[in-house]
Order: sequence, then C-alpha cells, then structure tokens
Amino acid sequence: MTNTLTAQSAPATARPLLTAGAVGGPLFLAAGLAGGLTREGFDFSRNALSQLSLGELGWIQQGAFLLTGALLLAGAVGLRRALPGSIWAPRLVGVFGASFVLDGFFAADPGAGFPVGAPEERVTGLSGHGAVHLAGGTVGFLALCAAFLVLARHLDRRRALASRVVAAVVLVGFGASGVTVLAFTLAAALGLGWLTAVAIKLHA
Repeated sequence: MTNTLTAQSAPATARPLLTAGAVGGPLFLAAGLAGGLTREGFDFSRNALSQLSLGELGWIQQGAFLLTGALLLAGAVGLRRALPGSIWAPRLVGVFGASFVLDGFFAADPGAGFPVGAPEERVTGLSGHGAVHLAGGTVGFLALCAAFLVLARHLDRRRALASRVVAAVVLVGFGASGVTVLAFTLAAALGLGWLTAVAIKLHA
C-alpha cells in the first residue's frame, strides 16, 4: 500500500532535517538573484547562475553551492525518515544534493560576457572543471526529476500530478538551455521550489 503525505506526519527526528531541505532551494535562488542583480556584466538571459562562482566575488556563489548541497543532503535523510516505505526518493534527492557540493568545488566556465572581460560568445569548449560542473548538474537535475516521479506515488492526487508536471517542465527547461539559458534557470527554480513545497508538506 502506498503511503500519502496526507495520511501521516513526519516523526520528530525528521522535522529538523526536512526544514534544512526546505531551506536549501530558496537560499540558493536568493544568492543567485542577489549576485545576478549586483555583479557587473551578469545577464540572466545570457548567463547561468553557476557562472556567479567566477571572479572576485565568486566565493559567495561557491559557498551557496556547498551550503545548499549540505542542506539538501540533510533533507534527503529527513525524507528517508518521513517516508520509511520509500527507498529511491531519498537516494535521488541525495544525489541532487551531492551534485551541488560537487559543483561548489568545480566552477563553470566563463563566457557570454561574464565575468567582465570574458568572451562575448557562449561557452562552446569546456575546460576540465567546466565539464565536471556540467556533468554534476546534469546528473543532479535528472535525479531530481526522477525523485519527483517517485514521490508522486506518496502524494495525494493533486500533488502527484503537480510533481509529474514539474519533472517534465524541468526536463524541457534543461533541454532548452542550448537555446536560452534563462529557460533552464526558470525550470531549475521551479524544481527547487517544488522540492521545498514537498519538504514543507512532509514536515507538517
């Protein structure tokens, strides 16, 4: 029998961890929004949030990656305790969190005019650290989409549908990143937001 989030409440040991998981996404997006609005040369329509890890103030976004990853890993543990019948959802969220930690150590490549002085063209050839960053992000967001599909089995009908739709939108946004980076940024924000919503619901 499939448990639903409406049929149970999280045990006390899971709640602080779920809170951590819920905070991770908004924290990362807030750091990215603040950096994108204040750092010279950054353009949301051309540059990925990952590029904020570059330049003099890049340590701020690197820290956001590492802290967000740690919070998401804690959230994965909380998810495991809140949904003891689910094996794969916590693991997949854990992979997503680990991808943030990895990308905190391996920065994206400069390009599209950022940081100031970088070539105006979009990145076409990847450095070693850029390739690791891209691979980490790709695996992480694919794992998040898979987690949403698994979590749908534990949600009520309305939220289950939303979880599947969000997974599809994130995948489409990732695919469209070759055309416009803004599509992926918005899709990633949606995915992080939905993960926060599920963690909050589980916490109740």
